[in-house]
Amino acid sequence: MHPYLFELASLMAIFSFAIVSPGADLAMVMRQSLVHGRRSAIVTSFGIGTALMFHVTYTILGLGLIISQSIYLFNIVKWCGVAYLLYIGIKSLRAGRTDITVEAEGADANEKRQPALRAFGLGFAANALNPKPVFFFLSIFSTVVGAHTPIAVKFGYGLVMASSLILWFVGVSLFMTTPKMRAAFSRASQWIDRVSGLVFIALGLKLATEKAA
Repeated sequence: MHPYLFELASLMAIFSFAIVSPGADLAMVMRQSLVHGRRSAIVTSFGIGTALMFHVTYTILGLGLIISQSIYLFNIVKWCGVAYLLYIGIKSLRAGRTDITVEAEGADANEKRQPALRAFGLGFAANALNPKPVFFFLSIFSTVVGAHTPIAVKFGYGLVMASSLILWFVGVSLFMTTPKMRAAFSRASQWIDRVSGLVFIALGLKLATEKAA
């Protein structure tokens, strides 16, 4: 097997577990799906994937190592993430009932659509303001990817990982916005906001206890 293919296979074997693990990204996509519909959830998924390339880029350039070794920089990233998660959580708790109209499969369920830029930004911020990917990618690239692997190949690895992440969350979006799923949640939109708000706040508090390795 070509060494680059072996590196990519090793990366994807590790990354696949990270993709399906619960976290802020999954909570964000699920809330977007149930509250704002399929279109917004898919756009949010692309925001998450783009943020992944952001992490890949600075990790390859060596900034991830700097952040991981600097308590000050780590805390800046961490508290930005904490503030963002708490903000989204509190906003969700204060949200009123959202009317969800169950339409034909494939249609966006809400008449009042969330702006695409906002949906994209929510996904990007949820992933970009999480310091865990800093150490995740730093660990992967330092242990799996060889030091002599060309930068272009490393970016290629990142594109494959980002594409896989987007596909996963698009799949989640499609599943969560099927007519049956939306019908099941059509009378519980306010509780969905409350539960997701508590999840975001819990994730924020958990992140606040994280310490630099």
